[in-house]
Amino acid sequence: MDASNRPFWERKSLEEMSEREWESLCDGCGRCCLHKFEDDTSGDIYFTDVACQYLDEETCSCPHYDDRQKYVPDCLSITPNWEEKFNWLPSTCAYRLLYEGKSLYDWHPLISGNKQSVHLAGISVRGRTYRDNEIKEDQLFEHIIHWVE
Repeated sequence: MDASNRPFWERKSLEEMSEREWESLCDGCGRCCLHKFEDDTSGDIYFTDVACQYLDEETCSCPHYDDRQKYVPDCLSITPNWEEKFNWLPSTCAYRLLYEGKSLYDWHPLISGNKQSVHLAGISVRGRTYRDNEIKEDQLFEHIIHWVE
């Protein structure tokens, strides 16, 4: 295929993408809104099934996305120059995949043309989480998960 006919995510680096292109990479899975732990020794990241209280579990989106740091000061704000911090994202995440030189999955809405495909593929957090205002901080370790991807 001629390079000019390839989709933008195959032609451009993360840094070259427009804001609209960048935002369209988000598959809407909601996994970035899960609480995580980092092993200080190994650097491994462990996800929990505990999501930010603002995550709409049905749509897997944040109603405060544009000003989310106002509500949750340490909320992730993903940028093209994140480098090693991309490991804080799930291995299925388009931002991480592209950073690692990998292809998007067939269920990604940019490939499937269907925003529901991430839910239909069982990748999203829909119906699988607790809210962080329902779980005590000292209980978070009990909620570490290993979802098959």
